[in-house]
Amino acid sequence: MNTVVQTIETAKDANKKAVQSSMLSPRFYTTDFAAIDRINIEPLRQEWDIMMREYEGDNNHDHFQRDAAFAEEFARTMPLLSKEMRQEFIDFLVSSLTSEYSGCILYNEIRKNITNPDLKQLMTYMARDESRHAGFINQSLRDFDLGIDLGNLKREKAYTFFKPKYILYATYLSEKIGYARYITIYRQLERHPEKRFHPIFRWFERWCNDEFRHGESFALIMRANPHLLRGPNLLWVRFFLLAVYATMFVRDHTRPMLHEAMGLDSASYDFEVFRITTQITKQVFPIALDTDNPKFRVGLEKLFEISKNIYLSKKQGGVAGKLKQAWHVSNAALVFGRLYLLPVKRQQLTTNVRMEPAW
Repeated sequence: MNTVVQTIETAKDANKKAVQSSMLSPRFYTTDFAAIDRINIEPLRQEWDIMMREYEGDNNHDHFQRDAAFAEEFARTMPLLSKEMRQEFIDFLVSSLTSEYSGCILYNEIRKNITNPDLKQLMTYMARDESRHAGFINQSLRDFDLGIDLGNLKREKAYTFFKPKYILYATYLSEKIGYARYITIYRQLERHPEKRFHPIFRWFERWCNDEFRHGESFALIMRANPHLLRGPNLLWVRFFLLAVYATMFVRDHTRPMLHEAMGLDSASYDFEVFRITTQITKQVFPIALDTDNPKFRVGLEKLFEISKNIYLSKKQGGVAGKLKQAWHVSNAALVFGRLYLLPVKRQQLTTNVRMEPAW
């Protein structure tokens, strides 16, 4: 059994996992709504209006409906999973649901607390999409009798305050890397359908295009407000790039069997996702992490080893466990700092802000 994945056997376990706050678990956010209300998108009004019409068209309105083949495939493939593989997949579902629902909560809270008609309309559409995604994942958890109580999750999970610009950087990256993750999995299973061990992966292509469009929205906001993409703000861009990439790498390496079952290697998969995300972020960020730097890979591997030690220290408990945990956390901060100081690449922003999901 992978010592990093928390065992989930009951709905209580699943709900406890979703509510937990840790360095690796998806978080719930709140922000300065008054500052969000002041965001201006007029410099890119034409592109914005086109995007709003796309949202209104709602081309995925009937996508998240399970068919008879879903139940048949689930019944056929689930008995083939080992206990360990089942745990990694359930951990993936709980983490994915929490991440999707985090977006739903944030977008809905912004919508309720602002009057800016442009942002209000956007948040309404994105909350709609994320609600569908979370509900669809929850249906798959219910197949295991592990459904998440979303109302309780909203009430019980801790919220982290982020300044609006942090929300823009982090959410843009979250949506774009979400696209890169889902499309990489979808393409792999498209090539090797015999390795698709659960029917939910058949939905990933159109699903991840929702993620891509969400990221496009934040790209328009940032390009319409170019002060967010220059000067000292680039230090924050650099921080969030590293934080998102490092979190993904460590989290994915806690679930190696999940990727192996798809015919993927966790590290190779992650670096392919980094490559796609770097190509996409040329629409917004004038800098990119040099993920080809050997020191970058070594640093991420160190963070994964440290995360395992932190987990084991927590399990140990007591004074000794807490002391070990503090030591490992400080070591993680040091490794993260070294990664942050690695040279970055400069890149020219795309002439047109909008991109097509062409991967």
